[in-house]
Amino acid sequence: MSREWVNYAINEINADFQRSADTHLIRFSLPTFPGIGFYLKDESTHPTGSLKHRLARSLFLYGLCNGWIKQGKPVIEASSGSTAVSEAYFARLLGLPFIAVMPASTARRKVEQITFYGGKCHFVQDPCAIYDESERLARDLDGHFMDQFTYAERATDWRGNNNIADSIFRQMASEPFPVPDTLVMGAGTGGTSATIGRYLRYQGHATRLLLVDPEHSVFHDYWHTRDAALRSARGSGIEGIGRPRVEPSFIPDVIDEVMRVPDAASAAAMHSLTQILGRKVGPSTGTNFWGAVRTAQRMRQQNRKGAIVTLLCDSGERYPDTWYDAGWVAERVGDLSPWTEQLR
Repeated sequence: MSREWVNYAINEINADFQRSADTHLIRFSLPTFPGIGFYLKDESTHPTGSLKHRLARSLFLYGLCNGWIKQGKPVIEASSGSTAVSEAYFARLLGLPFIAVMPASTARRKVEQITFYGGKCHFVQDPCAIYDESERLARDLDGHFMDQFTYAERATDWRGNNNIADSIFRQMASEPFPVPDTLVMGAGTGGTSATIGRYLRYQGHATRLLLVDPEHSVFHDYWHTRDAALRSARGSGIEGIGRPRVEPSFIPDVIDEVMRVPDAASAAAMHSLTQILGRKVGPSTGTNFWGAVRTAQRMRQQNRKGAIVTLLCDSGERYPDTWYDAGWVAERVGDLSPWTEQLR
């Protein structure tokens, strides 16, 4: 492999990073929770519109430095959408073919974004089949299977180097509660939760890491049982978080608590947060917000004040035909009114 091309590719990715500003940290308060500040790390402002932009950049650098990604050879990824969108962006930046292996149920808007960046979509009916199919394509095409679910937790420097945890704490430095009480997030690969959990321990912060896990995902049960053989018969309905199997990048011991969140609660929280912010957020952000509100309820009961930080993972503009379609939600998720009433 040409070292000259690898040097060029790494420089292109680093230059792209230098052209990008850090994402915003949005603060708001709710009158029913006095003394508690809510913060959203807005990852939708990345060039590809989601938290997965950070992961894709790290995975490309990791693959290049390991000698796995080669000039002119295709990159293949197993992804339900956002990671594939971001990886398609970086593949185009380097002039590489890109193929996303994804469930047939993936939101149409994400498919359109992958193709916009020059990627191709390869659909499978069974969400659990994306791994084997990705490996097969990589073998047949002499390409590289990126395998975000294995390498996400090791591709990012968890000690600092402007990772998402380091960015959050730098932005919180002048806030009333610079060390958050709780950081709330979901897990897809588990890479971001591993990065944040390790960073909290490395820096000695007292912040608790709460993982919110949607229906049909095994992370909640795995955290309690540590049974790595757990499987779910169907994939998570909340794109980007929740998995039907225990992923290699999911590190349970850096997580302080795991909360199961029904899909209807995620949807209700998504719409509630959309009203608070005046802009649409995606369903995984709804899952995060549900966990943040439940955390605030607990803090209020215990007469504690502090900050709760969570992630705005992507924009709701990606889901006009699914999570923002009332008929689709009624058919796939059910009645949201009991969960909306709880949020009120």
